Amino acid sequence: MAGEAVVHRGLTHLAFFYRARAEYLACIQAFARDGLAHAEPLFVAVPGDKVRLVCTQLGGEHGEVSYGDMAGLGRNPGRIIPAVRAFAEAHPGQRVRYLCEPVWPGRSAAETCEATRYEALINLALSSTPVSIMCLYDAIGLAPAALLEARFTHPALLQDGQPLSSADFAGAGLLPPECDRPLPAVPSDAQTLGYAADLQPVRRLVAAHASSAGLSRERAADLVLAVSEITANTLRHTSGDGLLRVWHTEQEIVCQVQDHGWITDPLAGQRRRPAGEPGHGLWVVHQVCDLVEVRTGEAGTTVRLHMRLDDVRTWHAQETWRAAGTARTPPASPG
Repeated sequence: MAGEAVVHRGLTHLAFFYRARAEYLACIQAFARDGLAHAEPLFVAVPGDKVRLVCTQLGGEHGEVSYGDMAGLGRNPGRIIPAVRAFAEAHPGQRVRYLCEPVWPGRSAAETCEATRYEALINLALSSTPVSIMCLYDAIGLAPAALLEARFTHPALLQDGQPLSSADFAGAGLLPPECDRPLPAVPSDAQTLGYAADLQPVRRLVAAHASSAGLSRERAADLVLAVSEITANTLRHTSGDGLLRVWHTEQEIVCQVQDHGWITDPLAGQRRRPAGEPGHGLWVVHQVCDLVEVRTGEAGTTVRLHMRLDDVRTWHAQETWRAAGTARTPPASPG
C-alpha cells in the first residue's frame, strides 16, 4: 500500500486521483489500515460532510485517529503546514499519518492556487518530519489544470495500490508557474492609503471599511490586527513606505498591502515561534484571515488578506494569540 512500499525516515507525500466514492473510501481504508499495522497515529482532514463519511467508514477499529474539517482548517491553506507539524510534534518518537483533500470542486480559484502552493511547500517544510501524507483529488469533479498541478507538487502518485514516481514533480518547494503569477488587479473603487510611520490611519481605515461592509466586531478586530501586523513589518524591515488598498464584494472584504521589501524565506509564517520571541506577525495573520495571498520578489511584496462577510469563525484565532504571546489589541505604531 502507499507509503509502505518504501520505508522512509522522513516525509512521504503521495496523491491519489479517485473517480468514484468506492475508490475514495477504499484508499482511505487501506491508508488507515497500514497505519494501524505500524501503530502510527492518523490525522484526517477532509471537507464538510466527508468528515462524517470517513469517520463512519473507519469506525473505531483503526487506532488513534483525529479528524478536522478541511473547509475550516484549510479555508486559508497557509494554516495546513503548521497543523500537520503540530500533529507530528504531539507524537514525539512516532511516525504519523496525514490524509487530506486539499482541493475540491467548488473551491475558489484563489483558494485552489494557494492550496497548490502549500502542497509544494510541504515537500520543503516537512522534508525531515516522520510523516506519511496521502492527498486525495477528485479526478472527475476537478479541472484538468488542478490535477496537473497535483502531479507537479507530489513526488509520487498512487496507482493500482502502489506509489509510482511522478514524472511531472518539480522538486521540493518549487511552485507551478500559475501559483506565482501576479495577483488579479485591484478594483478601481478600492480605497487607497499610503503609510510611512504612523499606522493609526491604517487601522482606522480598515475598521471603518469593515464596519460599513457588515463584518462582525470580532472579525473586524481580527482584520485590523492582521493588517497592523503586515504594515508594521513594512516599517520594521524596509526602508521605504507602503500602500494599503481596501475593498469589498458581497462575499468578503479584502485588504492589500504593498511595500518594497522582499520575503526571501518561502516558509515565512509557517512556524509558530516560542512566546516572547519576535517574528509572529505573518504566522498570526495566517491564523486569523480566511485567505492570505503573498507575492514577493526583488521588486517588492504584495500581501492580500481576505475576510468573509459572515459571523462564523471556523478557526480558533483567540487560542492563536494566546499561544503566540500576541496581544489582542493591535500593537502601537513603531516610532
